[in-house]
Amino acid sequence: MKFIDEATIYVESGRGGSGCVSFRRERFIPRGGPDGGDGGKGGDVIIAGKRDLASLHDFKYKRTYKAEHGKAGAGQKKTGREGRDIIINVPLGTVVYDRDTSTLLFQILKDGETHVAVPGGRGGRGNCRFVTPTHRAPTEFDPGEEGQKRNLYLDLKLLADVGLVGHPNAGKSTLISRLTQARPKVGDYPFTTLTPALGVLNDREKTFVIADIPGIIEGASQGKGLGLAFLKHIERTNTLLIVLDLSSDDVKGDYETLLYELGSYKEAMLQKRRLVILNKSDLVPKDAAARWRSYLKRKSEKVIVVSALTLAGMEELIEAISEGVEALRQGLN
Repeated sequence: MKFIDEATIYVESGRGGSGCVSFRRERFIPRGGPDGGDGGKGGDVIIAGKRDLASLHDFKYKRTYKAEHGKAGAGQKKTGREGRDIIINVPLGTVVYDRDTSTLLFQILKDGETHVAVPGGRGGRGNCRFVTPTHRAPTEFDPGEEGQKRNLYLDLKLLADVGLVGHPNAGKSTLISRLTQARPKVGDYPFTTLTPALGVLNDREKTFVIADIPGIIEGASQGKGLGLAFLKHIERTNTLLIVLDLSSDDVKGDYETLLYELGSYKEAMLQKRRLVILNKSDLVPKDAAARWRSYLKRKSEKVIVVSALTLAGMEELIEAISEGVEALRQGLN
């Protein structure tokens, strides 16, 4: 199934039901007064968060959503039935905009969270609402308020505690498969990861969500490669894991390119807490790994050397992730 993180839909709330014009007609009551009931309220269009959803794929096939109209009032002051609401389920992390004005309406961050995108129209008043001391037999009524129409733009930004960032083939997919139960596609060729992947890391009683995005290449901030299109999925993360391939011919250049592209996309990305992971330690001599670790520490980076293939250094990495994310959750520096 193709990962879709943007969609445009048309929504329309229900029209309010018309008020009723009616007069009592009962035996032995020669002067029955007006008894027309109010119309029912039109249905709302509601956006709801659903944890089980992972993308906006469903909106590829259905783009129009209309709530039910309210029913008309009736005699004996009977109020018409309210129109049924329509509930549109979206993944957590979905940001909803008015497409025509580009106005941010709301964002869905919790399972079961709901927002009314367009409210239904009010039901019209029946003629019994128009009675006055000098106007005892009114024939006026309200037709009911029209529903609202809106074009919505849905933008999905995945929710995760930790974001994996690295060049293609840095070993991010293997790394997330070792840290979590995620099973992304793994292969020895560029752009193994074509869509963001989410995994859950369980460290004793603590749980953290990790997002792996497609590899970032030089020029991503100018639209090259795949990474730029998915960088928004780590905007909400508190911690970044910068994954470097120790077997690369230019570890220093890889490191500098990643930071440059992150900063070019959004300067705030560089202010996030981060941990540099020197991966594929099984492919280089120990002194080479130690040299790069020392170099990065002089850059004030927190560094851990691992091999996602042999699991070397993984326990230290899990502990560092757990401590870092937990500290941020508790508001510590």
